[in-house]
Amino acid sequence: MTARQDPQAINVLVVEDSRVMRDYLVYALEEDPRLRVMGTAGDGEEALAMVAAHRPDVILMDVILPGIDGFETTRRIMATTPVPIVVCTASTSFDEVGTAMRALDAGALMALRKPNGFGDPGSDAECAALVNNVRLMSEVRVVKRWRRVGAAAVSAPPAASGGGPRAVEARDVAVVAIGASTGGPPVLATILGGLPADFPAPILIVQHIAVGFTQGFGEWLGDVSGRPVHVAREGMVPLPGHAYIAPDDQHLRVGPHGHLRVLRDAPLNGTRPSVSALFRSVEAKYGRRSIGILLTGMGRDGADELKLMADSGALTIAQDRSSCVVFGMPGEAVKLGAAMHVLPPRAIADLLVTVTRKTGAPQ
Repeated sequence: MTARQDPQAINVLVVEDSRVMRDYLVYALEEDPRLRVMGTAGDGEEALAMVAAHRPDVILMDVILPGIDGFETTRRIMATTPVPIVVCTASTSFDEVGTAMRALDAGALMALRKPNGFGDPGSDAECAALVNNVRLMSEVRVVKRWRRVGAAAVSAPPAASGGGPRAVEARDVAVVAIGASTGGPPVLATILGGLPADFPAPILIVQHIAVGFTQGFGEWLGDVSGRPVHVAREGMVPLPGHAYIAPDDQHLRVGPHGHLRVLRDAPLNGTRPSVSALFRSVEAKYGRRSIGILLTGMGRDGADELKLMADSGALTIAQDRSSCVVFGMPGEAVKLGAAMHVLPPRAIADLLVTVTRKTGAPQ
């Protein structure tokens, strides 16, 4: 511990097989006096032993490791000694992003790309983002995952919170808009995987995720949910039953004629893409013919706009506290009275099936 470090510093375990990158990550983390690297590991087996012996506050872990990879290491940690885990990749190749998504499915909180290292012109900004996210994730309370979590098996109670679901009737639904952040990918997989192949409305998604991961995230989400998933492009006409995710560092909106707008204008709520931007455009175009869903995540992105949708007659849903990794965004919506239903993931999928049964395609 350096002299300037806080004695209450957050204890970080760094799991990385490259000694050069491991030394660089340690250097970057310990530039923040609120963080202390309590140890390093070069492979998954060593990481498991260190977690069992020392119980770090948070783990920064490469997804590609000798022996057992970052996914399997995450799965074992979350099944025995749950600790907040941030996984990182050296590239955004399909294999590495796919492994990172599986690690999120197993209980990791966030996936990031590693900084390029000493001398790279963007390294300072990359390190600052990594350090900030490691510090934020250390504050998240995690629980045991008893088994491998799949698209149809995200941990969640079977019934709604707050006294049970309200009665619902089928309605004409033109579009479903979903916002998610920390913990969102496996929840989205559960919801999309619970919908029938002939689901009658397009599904528009803003998932806060690190730049470079969106394409791989979309491929993973389509694979595990069995649904067509696309990274949205400017001018696309969304099709019933297809899902469209906001691209890297760009807002996703619905245009006045129902086509998709993808623009890199100012961040909202400190984020781009922003759930707020999507929800505002959906409310303006479709009003009561829309469904808004706010899932697990930090902050309040989308909460005010979910209330706007509710006030215009749209069906609005928030994920319930017990199934959220972070009850930030949905919790803010609940405080505002913006959510007509507060449900776990599987129940959200069931509700979508119920309310869209025998309704028409969007106009």
